[in-house]
Amino acid sequence: MITLYDTTLRDGTQREGLTLSVGDKIRIAQRLDLLGIHYIEGGFPGSNPKDAEFFKRVRDIQFENAKITAFGPTCRKGASAETDPGLLALLETGCDTLCIFGKAWDLHVTEALRATLAENVRMVHDSVAFLKAAGKQVFFDAEHFFDGYANDASYAIEVCQAAASAGADAIVLCDTNGGMMPHQVLSAVTAMSLVIDAPLGIHAHNDTGCAVANSLLAVEAGCVQVQGTANGYGERAGNADLLTIIPSLVLKMGKECITTEQLKLLTEVSHFIAETANLSPYPHQPYVGASAFAHKGGVHASAAAKLPEAYEHIDPASVGNLARVVVSELAGRASLTMKAKEMGIDLTGDAETVAEVLDSIKQLEHEGYSFETADGSLELMLRKKLGTYEPLFRLESFRCIMEKREDGKVATEATIKIHVGGHRYIATAEGNGPVNALDKALRIAMGRFYPHLEDFELVDYKVRVLEEKKGTAAVTRVLIETSDGEKSWGTVGVSENIIEASWDALVDGVEHGLAHPPIQRDEAPNTA
Repeated sequence: MITLYDTTLRDGTQREGLTLSVGDKIRIAQRLDLLGIHYIEGGFPGSNPKDAEFFKRVRDIQFENAKITAFGPTCRKGASAETDPGLLALLETGCDTLCIFGKAWDLHVTEALRATLAENVRMVHDSVAFLKAAGKQVFFDAEHFFDGYANDASYAIEVCQAAASAGADAIVLCDTNGGMMPHQVLSAVTAMSLVIDAPLGIHAHNDTGCAVANSLLAVEAGCVQVQGTANGYGERAGNADLLTIIPSLVLKMGKECITTEQLKLLTEVSHFIAETANLSPYPHQPYVGASAFAHKGGVHASAAAKLPEAYEHIDPASVGNLARVVVSELAGRASLTMKAKEMGIDLTGDAETVAEVLDSIKQLEHEGYSFETADGSLELMLRKKLGTYEPLFRLESFRCIMEKREDGKVATEATIKIHVGGHRYIATAEGNGPVNALDKALRIAMGRFYPHLEDFELVDYKVRVLEEKKGTAAVTRVLIETSDGEKSWGTVGVSENIIEASWDALVDGVEHGLAHPPIQRDEAPNTA
């Protein structure tokens, strides 16, 4: 059994630009608990009020699988463990499991800590013994272990043995600088497993891009605890990505850590944590990324449809992900037919339409369009070709006015004139920019006919200037992502005028969304 130790809420928040509120940390902890994580490190209670507040609030929450863990240093040099403020702060959290870190690299002991090697060993031993005497489960993080082992293996081993002899429940070997290569980790862990009479763990950072590989090799060499963060968040290049490690342990190495049902939550948990951290999910992340099982090439996509196991290293559903066909100028007939089927459009046997649409896609992408992330626009184009498209309104005109005033303030106003249901409507709105003003005006004009429109939100807006050498006369591609709170879809617009490109993408987003209203969850199920 491999135990999983998540440190997203502490080590992960050291990532540049990542900040979590106490409420965010609690919500993330609850999702990690559902995933089956065994230990969730809540923070460093002696370092800041936010972490202290987290431990106070989390006491009243019942977790099904996880034990909330507090993190802190060993006692200070020359100080007694029994009176050390940091260790007492750990006990005050009320956590049954505690993790303390101490120096395992002689260089750090003498130069950073300014202590003798013997005193550092004493600090480690006494700190672990004190917390164990208080009835706690104690993990010891051997900080900078691999650098210390490379510099003076006997001393690094002595530090770990001091923690083990004091009763540490696990000795966690840390590649704190993230500079180790897989063969170095394998060699050191193998050696440690022969001399340390306590379970071993691994805590890897990703500065060489080897954190996941190092963690998996450490397990192969004898580690039974793996530490990491969700999505690999962390300082510098990040920590080992626990959400890549978990499926690799279960599906590739046959190691027991979470159930197959919990594994199906992996993608959902990854994206939830990213959104809570106000970070975009990385589409190319192994196992859980939106592109992890995407097929773009026409021949490849066609073959994948016939024999998916030959082109997908696992069943995407096993980690809660989906296989996708990405349609672009590289698409073949099979790719387009498969993509249309995802959208509920059957093109089987309609070779003429497929050929026409493929020609249109290739021409439009030559002009600057991109449909890889614009499924909404692609579906509308398909329906237009099939004659099943019915426009929700007819545009008469729109106008945008931007005014920069003497006081430095900028005002933007948009007016649209549209025809809906046989009537002409004019709507004007102000916004923080022309696209925002147009969006608001369109909602005003159409809202009386389509109340669901108020649920739509523009969650992403990207502008790409094509043929930059043309300067301000260059063609602009606008990609918009719209969400109704349950699902999201992408649309695209291209024009030499950025406002026109934005309008086209905006309208596609509205029309696609209104054509796919959300499921009414309070309706009685159809049991016929």
